[in-house]
Amino acid sequence: MFRTASLLACLSIFLTCAVLTPTLASAQYFGRNKVQYDHFDFKHFETEHFIIYYYPEEEQAVRDAGRMAERWYSRHSRTYLREFKEKKPLIFYANDADFHQTNVIGGLIGEGTGGVTESIKQRVIMPLTGSYAETDHVLGHELVHSFQYDIGLSDQDPIRFNLALLPLWMIEGTAEYLSVGRSDPHTAMWLRDALLRDDLPTIEQLTRDQRYFPYRFGQAYMAYIGGKYGDAAVANLFKLAGRAGVDSAFVYTLGITTDSLSTEWKQVIRKTYEPFMEDKAPPEESGQRILAPEIDGGEVNLSPALSPDGEYIAFLSERDLFSINLFVANAKTGEVISSLKNPAANPHMDALRFIQSAGSWSPDGRQLAFVSFAGGDNRISIFDVRRRRVRQNIAVEGVTALTNLAWSPDGSSIAFTGLEGGISDLYVLNLETDAVRQLTNDRFADLQPDWSPDGRYIAFTTDRGEGLTDFDQLEYQKKGLALFDLERNEIRPLRPFGNVLHHNPQFSPDGDDLYFISDQNGFKDVYRLNLSSGEVYRLTNLATGVSGITALSPAMSVADRTGQMSFSVFSDNAYTVYLREPDELTGEAVQPQPAGHVATAGVLPPIRSLNEGLVGNYLNDAMTGLPSLGLQWPGKEYQSNLQLDYVAPPTIGVAAGGLYGTQVAGGIGFAFSDMLGDRNLYLVAQAQGTFKDIGGQASYIDLGRRINLGASAGHIPLLYGYSVGGFVGGAQVVEQLRQRIFIDQVSGIAQYPFSQTRRAEANAGFVRYGFDNEVEQFVGSGFTFGRNRVDTDDSIFFQGITEQEPIYFFQAGLAFVGDYSFNGFTSPISGGRYRLEIAPKIGSSTFVTGLVDYRQYLYIQPVTLAVRGMHIGNYGAESTGDLFTTQYLGYSYYPGFVRGYNFRSFEASECLADANIPGRGAVCSSMDRLQGTHVALSSVEVRVPFLGTEQLGLIPFPYLPTELAAFVDGGVAWTEEDLPVLKFDRTTNERVPVFSVGMSARVNILGYIVLETYYAFPFQRPDAGWQLGFRVTPGW
Repeated sequence: MFRTASLLACLSIFLTCAVLTPTLASAQYFGRNKVQYDHFDFKHFETEHFIIYYYPEEEQAVRDAGRMAERWYSRHSRTYLREFKEKKPLIFYANDADFHQTNVIGGLIGEGTGGVTESIKQRVIMPLTGSYAETDHVLGHELVHSFQYDIGLSDQDPIRFNLALLPLWMIEGTAEYLSVGRSDPHTAMWLRDALLRDDLPTIEQLTRDQRYFPYRFGQAYMAYIGGKYGDAAVANLFKLAGRAGVDSAFVYTLGITTDSLSTEWKQVIRKTYEPFMEDKAPPEESGQRILAPEIDGGEVNLSPALSPDGEYIAFLSERDLFSINLFVANAKTGEVISSLKNPAANPHMDALRFIQSAGSWSPDGRQLAFVSFAGGDNRISIFDVRRRRVRQNIAVEGVTALTNLAWSPDGSSIAFTGLEGGISDLYVLNLETDAVRQLTNDRFADLQPDWSPDGRYIAFTTDRGEGLTDFDQLEYQKKGLALFDLERNEIRPLRPFGNVLHHNPQFSPDGDDLYFISDQNGFKDVYRLNLSSGEVYRLTNLATGVSGITALSPAMSVADRTGQMSFSVFSDNAYTVYLREPDELTGEAVQPQPAGHVATAGVLPPIRSLNEGLVGNYLNDAMTGLPSLGLQWPGKEYQSNLQLDYVAPPTIGVAAGGLYGTQVAGGIGFAFSDMLGDRNLYLVAQAQGTFKDIGGQASYIDLGRRINLGASAGHIPLLYGYSVGGFVGGAQVVEQLRQRIFIDQVSGIAQYPFSQTRRAEANAGFVRYGFDNEVEQFVGSGFTFGRNRVDTDDSIFFQGITEQEPIYFFQAGLAFVGDYSFNGFTSPISGGRYRLEIAPKIGSSTFVTGLVDYRQYLYIQPVTLAVRGMHIGNYGAESTGDLFTTQYLGYSYYPGFVRGYNFRSFEASECLADANIPGRGAVCSSMDRLQGTHVALSSVEVRVPFLGTEQLGLIPFPYLPTELAAFVDGGVAWTEEDLPVLKFDRTTNERVPVFSVGMSARVNILGYIVLETYYAFPFQRPDAGWQLGFRVTPGW
């Protein structure tokens, strides 16, 4: 026979959690915010194979992108021998600042995300880049994923396709190869670096080892397969791998095992590139190494910018592990002397722009300008180097996205690349008047400006010149250089090496020379162009290359007054910054290659004509599949209709007849959203027991504007029961008591995010708890029973159990939340969090709940010191007798849990011992002191990442990330009538604070759940000893 007390304990836990849910969990308790700073007036038009969503300011570029999409469809359709059965949605944003606000993709979007293809509606979502060539490449890459999803999610094939069988290198490597081809000096640089380290990955390593970048090495493998076996083999390999697995697909498609192909590929890479590298200098001979992993601790040192006097260098790095940040170091020693407060923790700034932009010094060397994300746009942030703070954030009127700052020699202006409607142009901002001068106004890409010392010219990177870029045919030449004459408003193109990449121009202090980076021979090196004679000199001759994260990222800087040069070199799978003095910048004269020359050192093996094969042919054919300019695609207003996204797998079970009659159990859920992800509807239905126990809930949330609004309503029955049997009057009697709680609720919520790290929340609602008791009586003998439903008063075993009156509450809440923490694998390890909340409730009980929760994480690599303080108080509550006003320190999943005091771990002897101690006469003071209408808690942990990655783990083992922690917990609970006695006493039965110390281990299991095991010594349980406990929850 089950004890009624056990049931009531379960009900107590449930009711407590239930009443807290609308207040504490109506919104995400902590977490960063995706802020909709802007409201975009979306429209759409349809092409033959796509529905394209856009807003008016980007219309010209998007209509060109529509033509690009149809051309890519023609190419990929021929590759995969597949046609779409329905049009796919493409959603374009004018720039990455707008893209970061999209609701199509959940969670925050980093700058490194150039586009996304999602599986639910098979939408492609991407920003325009400001360069037609780059936009075309990203779109081509993402549309490969569209075809991959079309294949993988098709229900027409007899053998089910399993996308989970495909490694990331195959998915992304295929997309890169089919959109870029084999001529890619940037990926070739990665291969040469791995070759120098004798670290070319096998397919098995590329599949399992996260050290290898799947995009670059995946592209190289696919280029080799396409070059040797034909490009059709690339598509066939994908189709078969999703059904039979990668290893089997290689054997059946190519007739070779993955191990054999890996060995063969590595041999071909070595044979191809080693001859080109024979006369090249190793990276360590580039100059004086000043920023490197072994010097400053950062593996990614990007966008170096020398101060005008050459004394200091600004750079972007992940040396603090959690995000890219701005640092200033001594240019001779590399010692960091200043840094920007982490932008992700800055309430006035969301992030830094780091992939395509670098900082720029004021002429006096006291200030540094850089581009940041804030308020949904890009801002020019002015950093005071000496005071180590941002002095000013400038929003440029009429320009919402910008990159590549350049401070003028007289200090009055900043030149920059601005993006409007997805198209880049050059601008100059007057810092005194805020006036903006637009220098260019066309569809050419205009990037990376740099002032001449006399302030007359601006050198920049562009795809204009010589008529090789044709916007009618959407054909683009490689980026070259140009000079803008500010007096005459004239542009002079500069292409010393012809149609190959030239970028990152920097003037010499006397203005006679222009330094730049080019891959004209397949290797990315620094060159010097004499502007008078036109002669070109090579300054570096590296086996890897001078580079940033992408082929176009800024990677070189020259001190305006003294002429020193700094540049970042990709080597040893990291980015290292070197320094050269002016007398080391003479270089050796080089001659341009003849027109049409292909730098084979920048081609991915096997080396052959780039016009061969399906991919090579279509990349050199701009016209096939390209819609004509005369096509009319009328724009239409966007309709935010809800569409079914997915159905949660339904479960159902039916039990008919038997002792307890017919019962059903199961559930099903539906999720709906509009195309932009702004409006979301969730419906859930559940059933258990009989038809009386059917319930459901509906939730709706609108994310389309700055204020996020939501509402929910539901009827949720909870069924508990147990049976008691015996012989009565010679007959066998079994009675089953079914107790139900019906929760009927309606609520609304509003959130207003001030930034990614701060928000305000408000909620209000009504909830009713109804109760029902039901007794089923079975009387009989042997295998024959009669069944009756009786009242509890007529029950044999359950007399005296009465139905509780309904409980109801009108409740509301206001909260202010901040979260600038950074998570490790199992818990936060840096930054901080806080939550302030007040929540009144009026109804069966009337009280006000107040909550203060503050957490701080100090990271001293590799250890984190975590500190937490929390208070939850139900003000106006009379006693702990009301389940809705009681707070607990002894439930393991309660926010105020003190480890070592789990209610379920107490023994009867601990309570009996209290009876012999004079005092309040409590039945079990050891447990009573753990609950009250108010609780306060404090915890301190020292966290060490035991197993993890090389960057975050004492032992590199990323498959089961594990954190070890030593902790001290303390807490106290009280009521307004029974105040605590603030003293440390282990044996008293008074209401004193409780403390524990111990060790904890948290394990991340497959990235889905975090399991915590702790071993705690509870000081206020003198007879209990050490306590072992388990929880499924991330660290606080």
